[in-house]
Amino acid sequence: MRARLVRAIEEVAPAAWNALDRRGSPFLTHEFLHALESSRCAAPETGWAPTHVLIEDAGGRLVGAMPLYLKSHSHGEFVFDFSWARAYQNHGLDYYPKLVCAPPFTPATGPRLLIHPDVDRRLVTRLLIEAARECRDRIGASSLHLLFPDEADREALADEGLLQRLDCQFHWRNAGYADFDAYLATFTADKRKKARRERRRVAEAGLHFEELTGHDLTGAKLDVVYGFYADTFARHGNAPYLNRRFFETIARTLPGALMVKLAVAGTQPVAAAIFFRGDDTLYGRYWGSDGQWHSLHFETCYYQGIEYCIREGLARFEPGTQGEHKIARGFAPTAVWSLHDIVHPGFREAIGAYLTRERAAVEEYMAAADEHVPYRRDAFVDNLDGNGPQADAAAADRPADGPAA
Repeated sequence: MRARLVRAIEEVAPAAWNALDRRGSPFLTHEFLHALESSRCAAPETGWAPTHVLIEDAGGRLVGAMPLYLKSHSHGEFVFDFSWARAYQNHGLDYYPKLVCAPPFTPATGPRLLIHPDVDRRLVTRLLIEAARECRDRIGASSLHLLFPDEADREALADEGLLQRLDCQFHWRNAGYADFDAYLATFTADKRKKARRERRRVAEAGLHFEELTGHDLTGAKLDVVYGFYADTFARHGNAPYLNRRFFETIARTLPGALMVKLAVAGTQPVAAAIFFRGDDTLYGRYWGSDGQWHSLHFETCYYQGIEYCIREGLARFEPGTQGEHKIARGFAPTAVWSLHDIVHPGFREAIGAYLTRERAAVEEYMAAADEHVPYRRDAFVDNLDGNGPQADAAAADRPADGPAA
């Protein structure tokens, strides 16, 4: 087997790339990465220079890959290391460039080592990490970072000496609910009433929802949805990470993975939430509206997504980063990780010590957040590690919370 680098995903045949195991993630398809690169959202001029690592066998067949980018900044990653960069600068050292392994602008857990299912995973894993480190050293990058790896890749790299960083997101898990009312039945009475009140306020405002896929997002419809997306960034004084060309491309090349919930008043669209669908997971990504509508954000981004998951039989819903307000809508604190390979021995030691302290604080935060999930004690509850055990049998003997809201 041999390793090589490519400077654009288009240098790889789509069928060969998509034959690698991506464990159902839409963000690691050739189509998604190509849309980012061909639209110039992920490009050297935006600080995301493609530097993908490939492993090929003796016959030239692609058997492994890492979606790798040479970064000149830390924006669009959602694993915040700006303080590390400042510390390097204060000591007269360069933190940038660095190498990042992750689909750009996408804080979603998934595989980072893409390996063909018919080969020795341990061997290809070792070749991939060796090739990535060789690339890092040849370029003179300060570090190599794997952002939001799934548990399988984290375990596969456990002996490689990478620093592990813990963070928290809020995810929803499907316990096989028959419908949304069955889901709300697992809430305590007061939380159930609150959720129904939020949904009722949206309906009383005369709003209804259209569900669109990539097939529907052409012309004026795409203009409307993209306008909502771009306006959200503008309200915060930022340019959007993704341009219209990206959405136009992904709607054409990966239409089944793109889903939009469009809120409409009469015939006038007033808000939109953009989602991506994997094999068993819905990913909430972007939101925008034309003004202030009571509870519309919760309905469009969360309740509509949960209903979609229940209807489609999807196991998980990852609505994005941050947001403690998600807890009351049924999203439980969930551990997410990043892996960091720091070249400078002094900074490696300092960052490692910091991550140990930070992990204790994150674990404490997650435990506190878990106390506020809205579920009844005798209902299905997601615990901190995401396994979602049932409450003990004795809980069934506790009195009910009262009449349904």
